[in-house]
Amino acid sequence: MSDYATKADLDAMEQRIDGKLDALEQRMEGKLDAMEARINDSIGSAIHESETRLLKAIYSLVESVNKRMAGFELAQSNFMSRLSTLETRVTEVEKRLNLPPAA
Repeated sequence: MSDYATKADLDAMEQRIDGKLDALEQRMEGKLDAMEARINDSIGSAIHESETRLLKAIYSLVESVNKRMAGFELAQSNFMSRLSTLETRVTEVEKRLNLPPAA
């Protein structure tokens, strides 16, 4: 057996190295694809969770604002009712002052 490598030996070795590199590249691509999928899933779920928390906070704020508005509307209604009563009473007083005294 000879200690020198022939061109055929070098070509065979190159083919084996190329085959191993291709296999390694495919493995790396598979692992990168799996990692990318996991990252996308975790980012997607984090975004969904954030959206859910934001919507809950917004709905809570809307309910609070609606309650305050209802309170303002009730207060305004009460005020308008009292103002109407005062206007009626003032009109009655004005009527009495403008009427000639009964004989």
